[in-house]
Amino acid sequence: MFYREAGQFKTSYKADQALFPILQDRIGMAVILIIAFAVIPAFANDFFLTSIMIPFLIFALAAIGLNILTGYCGQLSLGTGAFMGVGAYAAYKLTSIFPDANVIIMVLVSGVFSAAIGAVFGLPSLRIKGLYLAVTTLAAQFFLEWCFIRIPWLYNYNASGAIEVPRREMFGFIVSGAEALPITRYFVVLCITAGLALLMANVLRGRIGRSWMMIRDMDIAAELMGIQPLRTKLMAFAVSSYICGVAGAMMVFFWLNAAEPSSYSIRLSFQILFMVILGGLGSLGGAFMGAAFIWILPVLLKFVPALLGIDIAAETVEHATFMIVGALIIFFLIVEPHGFARLWQIVKQKLRVWPFPY
Repeated sequence: MFYREAGQFKTSYKADQALFPILQDRIGMAVILIIAFAVIPAFANDFFLTSIMIPFLIFALAAIGLNILTGYCGQLSLGTGAFMGVGAYAAYKLTSIFPDANVIIMVLVSGVFSAAIGAVFGLPSLRIKGLYLAVTTLAAQFFLEWCFIRIPWLYNYNASGAIEVPRREMFGFIVSGAEALPITRYFVVLCITAGLALLMANVLRGRIGRSWMMIRDMDIAAELMGIQPLRTKLMAFAVSSYICGVAGAMMVFFWLNAAEPSSYSIRLSFQILFMVILGGLGSLGGAFMGAAFIWILPVLLKFVPALLGIDIAAETVEHATFMIVGALIIFFLIVEPHGFARLWQIVKQKLRVWPFPY
């Protein structure tokens, strides 16, 4: 009975309302943090950090942003890629205007511009919902992508139309640019992702998070109980877009080192949406699970058969990935709409009474 709660008494409201009230959850989270901050940096090579861990953390943060809007507030969005692009271009302009400023601060501030744009495109959410709101956010995706291409000021009139990350240092370490070490960029991305995830976990447990979930479950009843739908929905759009903007800025500054408008296309929006669906709507842990599955699956399909002496072409891996992800999306939407997060909850519930069946 690995998850037995017998003997774990709560003697205060603070202990009862803790983020991880069960000892086993605290131990599990401590193990995950030790692996992320100590084990992986000690044993992982540059390829593993650059090609797997850094993009996984970035996409997990973007999935958290979309999950706040869709999973917790019930507002469907198909413009996640565009909001990530706003953060990327804003961070690029800020580093150009303030060349001596801390690049990490510029990345975090860039999310404010994405939040403002997200709040503007969230205004129709007061009048429309469901498919019509999804079409509105899809229009935001195409409009912002058009801006990234047609407004030369955004990319400093670069002839290639791309944004290139400048070399920046912090405490004597190069944190951005082609010369930045993968281990340095990994720690920066890990700290930002973990910090924002912890912040959102506490926000969702408070008054703001409860108001979002009330709007999601029944907006009319929430309004009758004193929740202001416009302010609550706009706040959800702003917070979601802020997190997506920071993820988009990290994507170009700490992973790609350069980006074109196509990097933040509609394909990226659907990729983040699939991560949320597979991981589980309304679950922060599900965002990490969905991002890990979708991003690491092609790597496993490529390298695991190679270890067994089976050579698989790159196009075959891509087709197999599409087929597996598509089949799993259909399966989860029909059988378990809350994705991997719900499966993990079921496993924990079984472990609480194992080996007894009741």
